[in-house]
Amino acid sequence: MTRGRPRSFDRDAALEQALRVFWQYGYEPASIAVLTDVMGIRPASLYAAFGDKRRLFSEAVARYQATYGAFTTAALTEEPTARGAIERMLREIAANYTDPSHPPGCLVISGAVNHGPDAADVEAELKEIRARGREAVAERLRAGIASRELPQDADPEALAEFVAAVVRGMSRSAQDGATTEELLAVAELAMKACPQA
Repeated sequence: MTRGRPRSFDRDAALEQALRVFWQYGYEPASIAVLTDVMGIRPASLYAAFGDKRRLFSEAVARYQATYGAFTTAALTEEPTARGAIERMLREIAANYTDPSHPPGCLVISGAVNHGPDAADVEAELKEIRARGREAVAERLRAGIASRELPQDADPEALAEFVAAVVRGMSRSAQDGATTEELLAVAELAMKACPQA
């Protein structure tokens, strides 16, 4: 039995490079030519290894969530209080979104800001991920209300939407060149708007 020739590239490393291209430029501007050049492979290898650009993007987003974006889930699940979880998440966003070792901002927020009709499903995918993140924040806030850490009349859905809006703004500000310190100040102001029991 003959086996196909092994791939002559590191798939994981190539995916990391593709992730960074999508993160820097967004889905539509990241052409196959740009992707294959950065990944160090030929188009045929991209299609053989990842299927197509659309599937490559979904895989890159999943990798982003499991690596660069994993700190948000950690903050929401590890902190003993809802306020502590939100504060940790916002402070880590300030540091992560401005980290010079990778593109600024958040791939899930900016990956398909402007898109044509052919890429509407890309925005729908990212919108669903953002909605799940917002619901995770709301759930953490509901737990804080139930434990009486937060006021009983607090609105977890409105607060979660507020946090999501702050996060989107922090991502855009980071892309515009905001520093970690500037975003930490935003995080501090946001926490002043979060109610306490």
